[in-house]
Amino acid sequence: MQQRRRLEEDLRLRESLARRVDDIGVLIEWAGAGEPVGEDLARAVRDLEAEVEVAETRKMLGGEHDRANAIVTIHPGAGGTESQDWAEMLLRMYLRWAERRGFKRELIDYQPGEEAGIKSATFTLSGDYAYGLVSAEAGVHRLVRISPFDQAARRHTSFASVFVWPELPDDVDVEIEDKDLRVDTYRSSGAGGQHVNVTDSAVRLTHLPTGIVVSCQNERSQHKNRASAMRVLKARLYDLRLKEQQARLAQIAGAKKEIGFGSQIRSYVLQPYQMVKDHRTKMETGDPGRVLDGDIDGFIKTYLMKKSSGTLGTVVDDEQD
Repeated sequence: MQQRRRLEEDLRLRESLARRVDDIGVLIEWAGAGEPVGEDLARAVRDLEAEVEVAETRKMLGGEHDRANAIVTIHPGAGGTESQDWAEMLLRMYLRWAERRGFKRELIDYQPGEEAGIKSATFTLSGDYAYGLVSAEAGVHRLVRISPFDQAARRHTSFASVFVWPELPDDVDVEIEDKDLRVDTYRSSGAGGQHVNVTDSAVRLTHLPTGIVVSCQNERSQHKNRASAMRVLKARLYDLRLKEQQARLAQIAGAKKEIGFGSQIRSYVLQPYQMVKDHRTKMETGDPGRVLDGDIDGFIKTYLMKKSSGTLGTVVDDEQD
């Protein structure tokens, strides 16, 4: 049924594009005959461009889970407060971007830093192609700036890691046995309203065979927090299984992975000059403020287009950036 729905959507999109092209052809003929249709023609071209953008996205996002909702976790790198503040800046960037895209956002775990920023945060994005789009952001992000926490006003480099998993449908088989699970409850420590620190509603799940730890503290109900944490754990175990399969295939083929998680995928430079550069696609912009405010569609689209065409570059450390 899902496959049928996708094919029907593709057919409707194809028909809509054909109608728009025909309409533009008619307007061009009228314009050639001296009719005052300039504004109508410009509007029709803009509408066609917007729909072509949707069609391009669907073509690039044809993976098994690309249409799924997404689970995103952000962790600061080494560096204490500096990196924790950078991790929170990234969290804000992605939540702003998701708002622009019309995705539903739910912050399910938020661990504040001791002085500023965050120790970790996990949120979900719900909407068509949420995972396919935000998965382009998985990797290590680097910030270069004059530190607001350094009294000597020295330049600091901070790192934060972004992990992305698809939220799996119920029919995906990921078995989690009770004996393999340790469940801890505790009082919430992050933002969340008056109920925070009142009851032990937060839940931490530890999957003993793999060591994967998942926390959720967003809901008042311990039961709801456990259900959300199980959703995240299921996605992470599924992702781990896929990576193990890919590693075995790569070993057999003697190939290297395209992008390793430990690789730096993008640099955000605020001082001594301003620039954001994606090291995979070589795309860059001189307006980091706009990017950090959530305007990252250009980076995502460029990454997806290059990945789809097989022209994605290799990530390398680029210290001069």
